[in-house]
Amino acid sequence: MISNTTSTAAAGAPSAASPAPNQRQTLVWDLPVRLFHWLLAASFAGAWLTAESERLHLIHITLGYTMGGLVVFRIIWGLIGSGPARFANFVRGPGAALRYLRSLTTPQPEHHRGHNPAGALAILALLGLVLLTAALGWATETERLPAFMDEAHEAVATGLMAVVCLHLLGVAVGSWRHRENLPRSMVDGRKAGSAAEGLQGNRWPMAALLLAAVLGFWAWQWHSAPDGTAGATLKALATMSSGGDEDGENDQDND
Repeated sequence: MISNTTSTAAAGAPSAASPAPNQRQTLVWDLPVRLFHWLLAASFAGAWLTAESERLHLIHITLGYTMGGLVVFRIIWGLIGSGPARFANFVRGPGAALRYLRSLTTPQPEHHRGHNPAGALAILALLGLVLLTAALGWATETERLPAFMDEAHEAVATGLMAVVCLHLLGVAVGSWRHRENLPRSMVDGRKAGSAAEGLQGNRWPMAALLLAAVLGFWAWQWHSAPDGTAGATLKALATMSSGGDEDGENDQDND
């Protein structure tokens, strides 16, 4: 069996060249990391799309709180999780990030089994901004923000969107320069490498626990919503799915 020590060292060590396209695919990202990634992406997209809708406000705040909880999980998993997921194995200083970015302009860009140093900084920025956005959203929802900070939540969310776009650009460039399908690796967890670099398993129990916690929170939010809120949300979703104009319906209700 492959030890965590072996895969941990491999995850943090750069190689001079990108892997060959026909090189063996081995497990790099465990299931909790992948589930966190896609739940966070879906929650952010949903929260962004429902930010201006009064009738979908329950969905907006539920997804916002979900993002905050997911980041807390990722921080914990970054300390105790599998090798490539640990912050100690991929977070480097600005110098390493600049060195990596410069290598992208060379014939043989610096390659990393896990996150590259520039991507690691973007991930840290994403995690920090998500936590700040969720905290400000909670403070806004509970009217704990002073009047001069009314727009803080929206401003930080806009900054988060900018970092998300930068992250997507980095994924596209990295996939091109390293001849790797990085989005696919976050689906199946596999990247090209030697068998010694692979993880022992997918960590299914932790992934199941994470999914159960998210679904349980969603159910609790739905059932504990004020009277009529859940019904209004379902009605608004039905209107949108049928091609109706939610804003127009709101205008009629206000007349």
